[in-house]
Amino acid sequence: MRSKFDEQLKTLNEEMMHMGSMIEESIQKAIEAFIHQDADSAKAIMEGDSEIDREQKKIESLCFNLLMQQQPVARDLRTISAAMKMVTDMERIGDHAADISEMTILMSSDKPYRVNIEHVKSMASETMLMLIRAIEAYVEKNNDKAHIVMKQDDVVDELFDKVKAELIDFIREHPEDGEQAEDLLMVAKYFERIGDHASYIAHMSNEMHDNHTDFSPAAWNELNIVMEAVREEINITCNAFLNDDKEAAQRVAPLGVVITHLCDELKMHHVERLSNGNC
Repeated sequence: MRSKFDEQLKTLNEEMMHMGSMIEESIQKAIEAFIHQDADSAKAIMEGDSEIDREQKKIESLCFNLLMQQQPVARDLRTISAAMKMVTDMERIGDHAADISEMTILMSSDKPYRVNIEHVKSMASETMLMLIRAIEAYVEKNNDKAHIVMKQDDVVDELFDKVKAELIDFIREHPEDGEQAEDLLMVAKYFERIGDHASYIAHMSNEMHDNHTDFSPAAWNELNIVMEAVREEINITCNAFLNDDKEAAQRVAPLGVVITHLCDELKMHHVERLSNGNC
């Protein structure tokens, strides 16, 4: 049983690395499309965001299966709980790549950029480096690299403040080009958010390898509630099928909605606990 569990943990790690590669590629392409005002490439990035969403759901499903199969030890819980939080941040980074691409399409007719975008390009480079290092910190179990990423977030925040100040001055001097400046501010804000998410990924990677993180009684209680609901759903489904019981079968869908709600609450509470240094 343990060997199968370890194999699934290995699969989880592989899927996390795969999703990390997906968002790295998406952000890199979004940056290139933005700099070159390439609307066609931007559209392709937006269309590819659904693949990242599917990978997120695949990883979340794997995490819940791991939690429900047996009583994981503390080390396993750190790995699974960190993965659940990290995958949410990775999915949001993918969303922001699509957001940047959407703004690129809006500005593609305004060639060339009439606003100096050097600091925005610097933000793009810094956030890309943060993302790569955050994924490496997870893969390599490197807490030192994770700490570097978290400190690097301050650099991105400072760059965003510079971009904001420059764009405000530009709008005052060139109100006729205010719309493009506002669009560029949105792009800068998306890069700033990507930096935040990369920092959170690094933080979760650090927590995953921190031996002082324990799974709290509150977390166990919430998990047990979800597990019992899932067991009940499976039992009702099996009995309805075996006995050709249509009335019982009709109870499955509403219970599925309840389970989805419980899972959403569990994830929300789990993220809150992790942000406070608990599990």
